[in-house]
Amino acid sequence: MTDTQSETWKRYLPGGAFWQQITAATVAEFATLIAFTTFFLGYGLIPWLGGSVMGLVGADEPRYAQVAREMLARRDYITPVLYGKPWLEKPALYYWRAMFAFKDFGVHGWSARLPSAEFAWILVVLIYLHMRRFRPGGQLDAALITVSCAAVIGFARGASTDMQLAAPFCIGMLGWYAWYETDKKFWLFDLYFFGGAATLAKGPVAPFLAGCIIIIFAALRREWSLLRRTIWIPGILLYLAMVLPWFIAVQHRNPQFVRVFFLQHNLERFATDRFRHFQPIWYYLPVMGLAVMPWIALAGSALWDAIRNSFDEWKVRRNPDRYVGNPRLGDAFPEFLVVWAIFPVVFFSFSQSKLPGYILPAVPPITILCGDYLNRVRKTGLHNRLLAIHSLFVGTLVAGALMLPQILIRNGAAPPLRVIVAAVVVGLAIAVMVMVTVLRFGLARLRIATLIPVALILVFLLGTRNGQLLDQKYSARTLAHELVALPDAPHAVAVFRARRDVQYGLAFYLNERVPNYEHAGVPSGAHLLVAQEYHGAKEQAAQAALKKLLAGRSYEPVFLYRPQDLMVYRVAAVGATEP
Repeated sequence: MTDTQSETWKRYLPGGAFWQQITAATVAEFATLIAFTTFFLGYGLIPWLGGSVMGLVGADEPRYAQVAREMLARRDYITPVLYGKPWLEKPALYYWRAMFAFKDFGVHGWSARLPSAEFAWILVVLIYLHMRRFRPGGQLDAALITVSCAAVIGFARGASTDMQLAAPFCIGMLGWYAWYETDKKFWLFDLYFFGGAATLAKGPVAPFLAGCIIIIFAALRREWSLLRRTIWIPGILLYLAMVLPWFIAVQHRNPQFVRVFFLQHNLERFATDRFRHFQPIWYYLPVMGLAVMPWIALAGSALWDAIRNSFDEWKVRRNPDRYVGNPRLGDAFPEFLVVWAIFPVVFFSFSQSKLPGYILPAVPPITILCGDYLNRVRKTGLHNRLLAIHSLFVGTLVAGALMLPQILIRNGAAPPLRVIVAAVVVGLAIAVMVMVTVLRFGLARLRIATLIPVALILVFLLGTRNGQLLDQKYSARTLAHELVALPDAPHAVAVFRARRDVQYGLAFYLNERVPNYEHAGVPSGAHLLVAQEYHGAKEQAAQAALKKLLAGRSYEPVFLYRPQDLMVYRVAAVGATEP
């Protein structure tokens, strides 16, 4: 062991330098981090952490969860399978992690979401540790802003691949920058290991984004040697050892994999609107604003400040004699975060297929910039106008959350005037509270003044009453339970003109394939039919189409599921006279 290695080891022995740095304040700070992170990611998700646990929503959540369930039942870790057929849209990382969650906790909607929550939790803690190591002072702000922004709270609760890509990708990028600052190869391990995990989550988009961000950063700083030094043979071997076995195995078993995954669900998804997710080129600007709520005002200010600082340093590098004494000279961190935050948004803006989750990897660099920005302006304080705007955004978020249950009950219509007035009054009171707290006790209290309203929003929306309302409105779980409870009901279920999330949600909670009349035809056996309820001329057209499809067969309505306007029918088998 060399002298350097010996000194490093001694740091972690009892009484070493590492333990001497841990003070009561550090313990309190870390406890605060763990408590808030666990609450924001676990409330309303994990049953024993409180709140009403919602069922799976949308089409992707139940579909991905069902793939993991079928892979577990088949004990097949290679080929993702949906209803017995290969499902090759995404790599296997999410399915593997959901399979382990199912083995440990059973097959539930909440256990299907655990992989995303776990990755988000790890990401937040590592952001804290990275900032504490390289930018001390802003670590707690950066971590708590990350975990309390809308995108992280939302996608950490998704049984999907979005957080499976974003979390390891962001950890890998932070590791690369740590290597850039220290020139210690140890940090490059993060880039290749977590880059491999991100590739197993969503495919080649992970190394593509990482490579482009690093290339742009090197070009802006004219440090082209970074590209050569980033290519680290042990890291490349580690990456290939992680990624290649599954890709080779799944291609060997499924010769169509390259065509389906690489061509259709990567190249065609970007270049065409084949999957019907077209949005205008400016789509991600409002999406990013919503993603960082309620921190949008600070995020915009921090990003603009970082852009100005990066431009100032660029001028210094071009003409060092003219700009002697620049206080930020040599600090490349803001520039790196700006490139990291902007590139994914710009790149996916040119995609013909756009979904909000695509730009999730761009959220953490913005929240990290917020934490660093607040640390730097802590002594001078925020401009009163910026503080007021931030406070209004917090109040607006609270007001919107208070009106949401009434909007859902009224099927999207405006709530009663008294509800609007009450929500606005409460929102303004919260805004005033945030502003007065910061003005009275200093910028250090901005964090807690914002986190408490966000936490109360979660408690309000995911508490027992409103949580059940959201579940009935957006998940198929309650409907599935009502179908199973019907006396003498046929086992099979089909849908007609129902949304995809209803079809896939019922399929997961019933653990069976739910055919759609319009795509798979009408089952010959007795079954229950779930059909969308319309009004007026649309209802007459739907009834005429249904009567034609079931010509010669007996069917009758059983009940109307009002939260989603779905009518349930009992359909007799072919040749039967009674349903």
